[in-house]
Amino acid sequence: MDSLITAAARALAAGDPLGALQRVALREDAPGLALRGMAMAQLGDLIRAKALLRRAARAFGPKEAVARARCVVAEAEIALVSRDLGWPAKKLDAARVTLEQHGDQVNAAHARFLEVRRLLLIGRLDQAERTLAQLDPAPFSPASRAAHELVVAGIAIRRLRTNTARAALARAARAARQAGIPALVAEVESASLILNRPAARLLARGEERLLLLEEVETLLASNAFVVDACRHVVRDGGKVISLARRPVLFVLARALGEAWPGDMPRSATRRGFALVPHRAREVVVLARPVEEKHAAVLAFLDDGESWSSSALALALAASQRTVQRALDSLAAAGKVQSFGRGRARRWMTPPLSGFTTILLLPAPLPFD
Repeated sequence: MDSLITAAARALAAGDPLGALQRVALREDAPGLALRGMAMAQLGDLIRAKALLRRAARAFGPKEAVARARCVVAEAEIALVSRDLGWPAKKLDAARVTLEQHGDQVNAAHARFLEVRRLLLIGRLDQAERTLAQLDPAPFSPASRAAHELVVAGIAIRRLRTNTARAALARAARAARQAGIPALVAEVESASLILNRPAARLLARGEERLLLLEEVETLLASNAFVVDACRHVVRDGGKVISLARRPVLFVLARALGEAWPGDMPRSATRRGFALVPHRAREVVVLARPVEEKHAAVLAFLDDGESWSSSALALALAASQRTVQRALDSLAAAGKVQSFGRGRARRWMTPPLSGFTTILLLPAPLPFD
C-alpha cells in the first residue's frame, strides 16, 4: 500500500473519517474506493458508501480475496445500520470464512459481531449467544473489545440479566475510552442509559409505581404471580404461559390481576370473579411505562435508526401489510415519520423521552 492509503486506513481506525477522506477523496483505485466508502459510512452517507464499496469490490483483482471480503463486511455493516435485515447473511458468512482462512482475525471477528447484532435485532437470542461464544475478545483491539462487550450487554439486557449487562457495559466503556473513538464512547453511553430508565409499571393493590429493568428482573425472580402486559404472558414461579394469541383471556387475566385481592363485579352474580393463585401470596400486573398502540413497532424505532417496513416485519415475525398499517396509523398520529419512496422508504421516530422500551421487543419465551 502507498503512504496515503496507509494514512487513510489509520485515520478510519481512529474514528476520523474526514481525515481519511482528505487523503483519498480523489482516488479511483480499488483501495481508495474502499476507504472512501468506509469513510462515507462513518459520516452517515450510507447510500454513497454502499455504492463506493460495491465499486471497490468489483475493482479488486481475483487474487485480492481478502480485500473483497473486507468490502463485503463493510457493506453488511451498512445494511445493519440502515436496518436492511434481509441482506444476504450467507454472503457475510462466506466473507468471514475467507478472512479467517487468510489470517485476518480482526475483521473476521467483526463479521461475527455483525451477525450477532442482526440475530439480536430479530430476537434470535439463543443463536446469537451460540455465535458469540465462538469468539474470545482478549486478543482484539480496544475498539473490537468494546463492540464485543456491547453485544454481550445487548443479549443480557434482552434476557433481563442486568448485572451481566452492567458489567459488560463497564468493560465496553473502558475499551472505548482506550480506543479513543468518540463515536464508540457515545454508543456505549447511549446503551448504558437503558439500565437507568423506567422500563415498566408495577400495578398492585390499587397502586402503581415505575420500575427500572433491574427491579423488573427481581420481580420476575420472585414468588409473585405476575400478569405481564409487556410480553402478554402470565408468570407463576418458573412457569410461563403465553396469552399473546388469546387476547380476550389476557384482558381478563389483567383485569383480575389489577383487582386482586378483590374481585371483578358481574351483574349476574353477587361477588363476581377473583383471581386465586395456587402458591403465590402476591398478584401483580407488570405494564408498559407508557400504554401505546403498536408498541412493538415503536420499540424497534426507539433505537433512533431508520427502518424499512420489510425489516420491521422480519423482526416482528409479522406480515409486511400488518406492519405497514401500523406505520400508517402511527404516522397519522404524528408519532413516526418516513422519508424516501418505494423500497428506499424508511421510518423513524424520536425515542420516548425518559423511558426504555426494551420490554416491548419480542423475544422467545423460556419454553420456545
